[in-house]
Amino acid sequence: MWTIPEHKGMARTTSIEAEELKLVSGGCDLKTLQQNQVNFSSKDIFGKVFKTHNAIHTLDKTISNLGMELAAAKSVQESVQRSSPLSEDLKQTDTSGRRKYLMVIGINTAFSSRKRRDSVRATWMPQGEKRKKLEEEKGIIIRFVIGHSATSGGILDRAIEAEDKKHGDLLRLDHVEGYLELSAKTKTYFVTAVSLWDADFYVKVDDDVHVNIGTLGETLARHRSKPRVYIGCMKSGPVLSQRGVRYHEPEHWKFGEAGNKYFRHATGQLYAISNDLATYISINQHILHKYANEDVSLGSWIIGLDVEHIDDRRLCCGTPPDCEWKAQAGNICIASFDWSCSGICKSAERIKEVHRRCGEGENVLWSATF
Repeated sequence: MWTIPEHKGMARTTSIEAEELKLVSGGCDLKTLQQNQVNFSSKDIFGKVFKTHNAIHTLDKTISNLGMELAAAKSVQESVQRSSPLSEDLKQTDTSGRRKYLMVIGINTAFSSRKRRDSVRATWMPQGEKRKKLEEEKGIIIRFVIGHSATSGGILDRAIEAEDKKHGDLLRLDHVEGYLELSAKTKTYFVTAVSLWDADFYVKVDDDVHVNIGTLGETLARHRSKPRVYIGCMKSGPVLSQRGVRYHEPEHWKFGEAGNKYFRHATGQLYAISNDLATYISINQHILHKYANEDVSLGSWIIGLDVEHIDDRRLCCGTPPDCEWKAQAGNICIASFDWSCSGICKSAERIKEVHRRCGEGENVLWSATF
């Protein structure tokens, strides 16, 4: 018998390999292949989703950090190009490895409000070494926020510079002061604050409002884990189309028929936004529309985003006896003001009384943990 020679490229098959080939060949029919594919997909899909979720989360965080660094660089560049005086805070800013703060409180003020500023310094705003301690131990930054006059370098600007040298608590903005420019000033404040300090929250408050800082800090700290929050005394006032009245809205037609109300937004006396929202404003500052009323403008920038609106009624307490009654009941107010004056009426004279009767007490602030 002649033995048929084996092909040189073909190896003999062992019994184990033959069994494996049998299993493979047995799985080559269409039904088996489809079943194997389903099994593979069900096992692998969870791994792919998990990896994709982590990749998106990392990318979002990277984009947010890059946005803040870009905003900081642009603020410095624009200030240099316009030859406006840089604040000491801006000069000392290093965008790499910045410390994380709980909140930045910007107190909106004007050139004519020196008495109001002094009354705030004498009541709820710590001074000197206590203010530095507040920053270092509690992670709370407080600054009066003001721009410059139409004639930059004039007597008004020199007076503010002298005041800042004495107290060191003013944040100068690249902004021309004016009542009709409050929306632009608010936007510039957030842009500047984000470029200077990396904080969980950015707060805007008027200089004729009384604030309990410790209670505010404890309140904001409870919302730290939420990505996008807008906290304030929420309202929805009428859109005023009549010219010559206070809070007239020139673009009233955008809000529908006469008699309509604005979308829900925080009253301008005091509100807070989380880091992501302040960064969003900073990055998109050039395309955010400004309405006549500053609080409406801020609300419009946020209303179309995936944001949690938090209506905290302790941010809209009245002056004594309202805030006093609430404090005695154990419900300390965060902010106190008179609705009729959109702040404390005659605040320079009355804020000390409000502080005495409705203040949280100094121990609350220094014993608080955020």
